[in-house]
Amino acid sequence: MSEFKVHHHVSELMNLLGVRSSDSIGEEVYTEMLLKNTTPYITTQVSSHHAKRKIGESTPTPIEFFAKYDELKAKNVRDLDPLVYLLSKLSEEQQTKDFLAKNAADQARAAGTTTLQSHDKILAPLPEPGTKMTAQELSEIKNQLMKEAQSVTAKTMNDYVKKALREKEMKHNVNLPVQPDWLFQRPSLTLDFMVGVDGPTDQNIVALGTLPVTLQEHAVGIEGKYILARALTERYAPKEFMIDQSLDPSLHELVRRVLPLCSNYSTVVRFIEEKSAFEYGLVNHALSAAMRSLIKDYMVLVAQLEHQYRVGQLSLQKMWFYLQPTIRTLEILAAIANSVNRGECIGGAVLSLLHEKTSSLIGDAKSQELCLFLTQSACVPYFEILEKWIYKGIIRDPYSEFLVEENEKIQKEKLLEEYNDQVADKILNTGKYLNVVRLCGRDVNCPYASDMVYTLKERRYYDQIEGAYDYASKLLLQLLMKEKELMARIRSIKHYFLLDKGDFIVQFMDMTEEEMKQNIDDILSKHMCM
Repeated sequence: MSEFKVHHHVSELMNLLGVRSSDSIGEEVYTEMLLKNTTPYITTQVSSHHAKRKIGESTPTPIEFFAKYDELKAKNVRDLDPLVYLLSKLSEEQQTKDFLAKNAADQARAAGTTTLQSHDKILAPLPEPGTKMTAQELSEIKNQLMKEAQSVTAKTMNDYVKKALREKEMKHNVNLPVQPDWLFQRPSLTLDFMVGVDGPTDQNIVALGTLPVTLQEHAVGIEGKYILARALTERYAPKEFMIDQSLDPSLHELVRRVLPLCSNYSTVVRFIEEKSAFEYGLVNHALSAAMRSLIKDYMVLVAQLEHQYRVGQLSLQKMWFYLQPTIRTLEILAAIANSVNRGECIGGAVLSLLHEKTSSLIGDAKSQELCLFLTQSACVPYFEILEKWIYKGIIRDPYSEFLVEENEKIQKEKLLEEYNDQVADKILNTGKYLNVVRLCGRDVNCPYASDMVYTLKERRYYDQIEGAYDYASKLLLQLLMKEKELMARIRSIKHYFLLDKGDFIVQFMDMTEEEMKQNIDDILSKHMCM
């Protein structure tokens, strides 16, 4: 982290703690102390489990803390473990804990005073305790409270509308295409379950329990009769279904086992249709396309099962057998979709999540092969941007997903967490060097250029980036030293400032030491007398 960022964060922290006016030491002193005592956070040397346990022992609500940690971890929040490690260290500092507790109490007290002052006009008419209120007084207070509530609601709505308008303007400022309204007005343009109900829609349906078991097994497959899809409770909620409770218990249990497949299918389809929109970036587009190809295979299987059902050769047991491989596939796809949705991931964050998921499935060859396929597909647009940058010095990143921005600053997403900032700096400098060479009119043709393909062996990426960095550094050095004659220009500047006459200057200063010690007026008068 640069000195400017550390200084900025220290200043913000002092503002939040309210110690700026009372503390005689400024943020410059704290910044210098932090820069001198900062050590890198290395995962191999620090146990996040130990840090979590230490925090859990020092908090009165450890269960809530662990639940919140698991929630943030599932969202793939960056720098979560370093933050937990910092908090575990703070939990050992009793002086720091006492100061933070006192500061929180002071701020809460100040906020409470402000709230009371802002509501004086409401509290003033209230009668003294122990007195009875008349109907007229009660009516006046009621009307006053209603007016306040309406004004607060109006203000909240106005703020919400302004925020929505700002977000819309931001989207238009980056020239992102907007999906047409008719796409959302036609519910049939989806592969998801279209109908969401909270109860049977046809009251004339015969209860399954009144039918023989063989007919129950056949009737349960009729679309929209005895198994109904419920309406979603929230945007990314899993799809739930209603089953006729009179169904035979053995068949009911078998249907209950199959329904998670339908729920996962709904989650994946909603993810594909949402993340295919422009604003979610090229990485999500590629991931959605890969998932769509797998959904097509699933649809082929459904068509084959439907044919077997129509000719009377499909039982629930048979269907359960045929669906076994697909159940695991859709379970993995739904888990990835939920993780991306919860974390609101785009660009490099999606790739980091997929990389972690792929690495965690070492013992399951088929599942790891599936995740490898998804990750390789999602990496294609990101690696194309990376190749153009490290081989040509050009950025073509329409959705701001790459780790380098046009203003040449490191963004939050990173390609490889294993090599961390070291690789990010080399990627940044490689493209910058090539960009300088291109601006000088030279062609760039890296001999180490090769297609980058995702693999679990991170060393391959490092070798490719290292080769491109060496080429860019050498090319820029040759340009400066030979074509632009850097040494000759430096010698010219040295001669202009008399730096090349260093021995003469030293001898001259020694000879004139006595005169230089005297006052300028004495020297002038002496020379005038002579």
